Amino acid sequence: MNLLMLRRSLETFFIEDIGDKDITSDVLFDKNTEGEVRFLAKQTGVLCGIEIIRAGFEMLDPKVEVELFKQDGSEVHAGDAIARAYGNMASLLKGERVLLNLLQRMSGIATLTRKAVRNLDSNHTRICDTRKTTPGLRMLEKYAVRTGGGYNHRNGLYDAVMLKDNHIAFAGSLTSAVVKLREKLGHMVKIEVETETREQVIEAVGAEVDCIMLDNRTPDEIKELVQLVPSSIKTEASGGIAVEQLGLFRDCGVDYISLGCLTHSAPALDISVKVPVLERSLVK
Repeated sequence: MNLLMLRRSLETFFIEDIGDKDITSDVLFDKNTEGEVRFLAKQTGVLCGIEIIRAGFEMLDPKVEVELFKQDGSEVHAGDAIARAYGNMASLLKGERVLLNLLQRMSGIATLTRKAVRNLDSNHTRICDTRKTTPGLRMLEKYAVRTGGGYNHRNGLYDAVMLKDNHIAFAGSLTSAVVKLREKLGHMVKIEVETETREQVIEAVGAEVDCIMLDNRTPDEIKELVQLVPSSIKTEASGGIAVEQLGLFRDCGVDYISLGCLTHSAPALDISVKVPVLERSLVK
């Protein structure tokens, strides 16, 4: 994760939640009231976003001490202690919900991604994400996919070309679209084209694109179409592929399988933040 971008995002998230004050904690606790909160796993999954705890509390209050017990990518189980933070109680309670929400969201994505990778169980085909991310959270969600063992597709509209049916329709043809792009883009920009028919795959090969997406195809159809594509061109399968069905695509020969569900449908991993019983008696 980019630390500068993370700090900017956290600032926005904190402002959204805190506003100009935490009306509960600021009134209830004075500046000398200190205590501890602990982050605890409530179910089994893959942890992701642990460093956000440290970064977030540091932004709110540099005096808060944070101890991390786990690392990103590690498997946690119900009851496992993930981290602890000690310091001013108002600072701790102002920050914990935003940090917990991010931790749960990212861990849920990492958990689903690891499940997808294991279900596919391929030495050749890689699982990757899509742009179906939560606005404002793309950097964090794509990091979570990597943490779970997956790979990232393009980050946005700006870093790679993806020719879809509407692009091709307005350009006149797949070939003419690729020619125009090649004339204006640098050699470092990759071009991928989405195909729906055998004829489009053949045309994309002739246009020498960098990657061909085989959209909404069965495993058997993919096996057949991949034979038309030289090894110099990457292949990607996408559309209508469920995590539970990935084993069916294990031997289809495609280089990548992209799954929008990794980021738009991953359930959050259940994690809680608790004040230890002993600490509760010390908070006055």
